[in-house]
This record gives sequence, structure tokens and C-alpha cells, in this order.
Amino acid sequence: MNVFAALAVLALLIVVHEAGHFLAATLQGIRVSGFSIGFGPALIKRQRRGVTYAIRALPLGGFVAFPDDDEDSTIPADDPDLLRNRPIPQRALVIAAGVLANLLLALVVMFGQAALVGLPAEPDPGVLVVAVQPGGAADRAGLTPGDRVLRLEGDLLSAGQEGVRSMVETIKSSPDQTLKLQRERDQRLEVINMTPLNQQGQGRIGAQLQMNLSGEARTAANPGELISYTLGEFQNLLQQTVAGYGGLITNFRATASQVSGPVKIVEMGAQLSEQGGSGLVLFMALISINLAVLNALPLPLLDGGQMLLLVIEAIRGRPVPERLQLAVAQSGFLLIVGLTLVLIVRDTSQLSVVQQLIGGR
Repeated sequence: MNVFAALAVLALLIVVHEAGHFLAATLQGIRVSGFSIGFGPALIKRQRRGVTYAIRALPLGGFVAFPDDDEDSTIPADDPDLLRNRPIPQRALVIAAGVLANLLLALVVMFGQAALVGLPAEPDPGVLVVAVQPGGAADRAGLTPGDRVLRLEGDLLSAGQEGVRSMVETIKSSPDQTLKLQRERDQRLEVINMTPLNQQGQGRIGAQLQMNLSGEARTAANPGELISYTLGEFQNLLQQTVAGYGGLITNFRATASQVSGPVKIVEMGAQLSEQGGSGLVLFMALISINLAVLNALPLPLLDGGQMLLLVIEAIRGRPVPERLQLAVAQSGFLLIVGLTLVLIVRDTSQLSVVQQLIGGR
């Protein structure tokens, strides 16, 4: 059931992203010919008011189609309502709307949780393990999502972000050194050993950590506190996500192994959903922000790549040649599909269920 919940969240995020493009176009009177979730052959197809809505066989994303891309379109090439004939600011809004929709969704669900459930009470001492990368130092030490690390090298970890920072700094400064951790699981305390891996001179354990929240909540004192808390948490998630993608550029060798594919993302969502509605909200906000930042990258076939072509057009004073655009789009599609398949194979081979089956032979 947790896997289905994670899949439902991913589907919702894709719909919201594409709906952003769709609404930004239709509200400006720009012609739209299709709205699809997934790629490949259509499994379900409906047409309404000249727009074809479809769910397709490969659930790896989605797209909004425009008559501009259809060679068989009967709409005149000089039609002012075609996307390519609109001013650059209007086209830029259509391109950026998907990213903005995902960021807005993350902000809304975080605000909704804070308003309905309440703000978390003061955190308890220690650090909570949220997700664990298979094969990493944390996984080898036996840490699993939901574990609470109370002591590191005998010292009690502080409450809140200070405890998280202290643990991260100790791990980074201790590559290949065995650390003693006091772990709490199911109200049982246990001391375990963990040896951070050495990556570019820094210790890495392959785990996502956050402050140790007690699970209790309190009502916000006033609307200002509610808004301030939500914006602070949103900014923190956004900064961490941007820093993560930045690490792929500045230190690819050390961070490439931390990139997750669809299978691993669903597994993480299933793990977080085991914590209840709050875990699922965290998963939705985290993946929605990740989807926004990923699409903003200036890579072929992504929104950032389309925006880059638009910037080049604005500088040149004329559009980029269609042949070049087509070549970039085709190469980008092959790159993304190929990378996705590689990640799916890698993540599937790392799933604990598969490892147990292999070990049981």
C-alpha cells in the first residue's frame, strides 16, 4: 500500500507540472493540441475542445503538445495564437510555469500540514534517519529509516538543527574512521559501529538526516508564525536540493552515486509513508521541489533547456534553426531515457527484496 501511495504522489506531481504549462498557455489564449501523462503509445485517449488528453504507456514524465509541433496541422503558420508567434515573455511564462507549479505545490502542502496538524513541538535531542542509501556506510552499519541517533562517540547530540550539523561535521571529518553511535529503535537502545566512506577526503555515510522531532504538534500562535515557519522549511528544502544538484557539477565523482532513479524514489516514498501522513507530505514536498529544480537545469528536453533556447533567440533576434532544435531534442530524449533505464536497473538490483532473493539461492 505504501508503494501505491508513493506512485500516486509521483503521478500527481507530473500532472501538476504539466498542468502548469497547460494553464499558462490556455489562459493567455495560446493554442494547445495535447495534454499527456507519460510517453509512447496512448492507453487512454479523450478529445475535448480541440485538445487530446492521454495517458501513455511509459510513465516517465509527461508533456503538453502545441500545434506548432504538428507538421499535419491545418492551422495557418501565421496564426497569432500559435506559441511560436507569441512574444518572448509569454512563451517564457509557458516554459517556466511547470517549475513554478511544482514549487507552489510544495509550498501549499507544507503550509496545509502546518495549518491542519500544527507546528512541531521543540525537537528532542538526537538525529532522525529519514532515508538510507543501499550499500552506503549507514546501510552497512545497520541503520534504517526511523532510527534515532542519540549519541555520537559518547556525546549526546543536541536537539534541532544543531544536532544534525554536529553529526554531519563529525562524519565529514572522519573518513575511514570507526564511529560509535547510540541508536534508538522501537524504544530499544543499542550501540553500533559505523565507518564513513572516504569520498574526496570527506566522510560520507549515504543517509538523509533531519532533526529528531517528537511527533507532537502545537497550534501556531498567529498567522505570522505559521507563514514564517512554512517559508523557512520550504527555503531549507529548496537550498538543500539546489546544493545537491550543484554538487553534481562541482564534484561529480563524489555525488554521482547518490543520484536515484524512479525505483529508488518510489522505495523512499514507501519508507516515508510508513511514518503516516506527515511522512507522505514530506515526500511530496521534497520530490516536487526536486522535480522543479531538475527541470530548471539548462539541459535538452527539460524546461531549462527550452528557456536557454529562448534566451539565445532573444540575443540573436531570431529563432534557433529548427534542425538544430530537433537535433537537440532528439539527443536529449535519448540521453534522458537511457539514463533513466540505467538508474532503474541499478536501483532494482539494490532493492533489499532482490538482495534477499539472491542471498537465499
